[in-house]
Amino acid sequence: MSHPESGKAMASVLSTLRVLEEVAQRQPVGVSELARVTEMPKSTVQRCLVTLRTAGWLRIVDADRSRWGVTSKPLGIGLRAAGEAGLRDAAGPHLETLRDATNETIHFAVRDGNSLLILMRRDSSQAVRTFVEVGTRAPLHATSCGMAILAKMAQDEAEAALDGELEKYTDTTIVTKQALLDEVARTRERGYAVNDASWWRPDVCAIGAAIVNAAGKPIAALAVSVPSSRFYRQNEAFYAKQALDAAEKISKALLET
Repeated sequence: MSHPESGKAMASVLSTLRVLEEVAQRQPVGVSELARVTEMPKSTVQRCLVTLRTAGWLRIVDADRSRWGVTSKPLGIGLRAAGEAGLRDAAGPHLETLRDATNETIHFAVRDGNSLLILMRRDSSQAVRTFVEVGTRAPLHATSCGMAILAKMAQDEAEAALDGELEKYTDTTIVTKQALLDEVARTRERGYAVNDASWWRPDVCAIGAAIVNAAGKPIAALAVSVPSSRFYRQNEAFYAKQALDAAEKISKALLET
């Protein structure tokens, strides 16, 4: 015969996991929306959120509106348990094809809330090439991968991701919200991101394309990363076509994993 307290503990665990799942699907998201979709009282949802924050699974990503997002902890566990192998298997061959087609370094990054985590890199064979260590955390607002992901977000989500003070990495980093939203709009219109002004790292330019899940939500991005000394405008269309083709193939491959 089960003890009533055991049943309550199990219900609490299941509620907490449900809240975690909904935040991961809808981030950034507030308590009211979570209460509505889970059909739980706001007090229960708030308790679950606090528990998950204490455990390091969630964080507040928009303090002004009390909106929540996941940390890198569930991402890391998820990638190690299933996703990392799936992402690597799905993306790896296409990143290599893209590297061979462009002879430039290719970086592959996964979204982690309002930042990126560099998951894979395929190096150019050229003597002068770009390089970011795998495992490096990168900003959404100052990279072509981040801009490509922002452009695939719903407008309100993109705006929330750009709230607050944004770090200026180089003299050309865009840090005003409206200027960034204008760049997001240009990226949406053309279908890919262009960082031709070394936003994050000096003397590095890039073309970025987003990878989406079955629901069309951006979960990752790839970048053709080029030293600014040989980033020529006449090559942009070629890089973009190759990047978009690779991103589309990876997105489709993920549906099959």
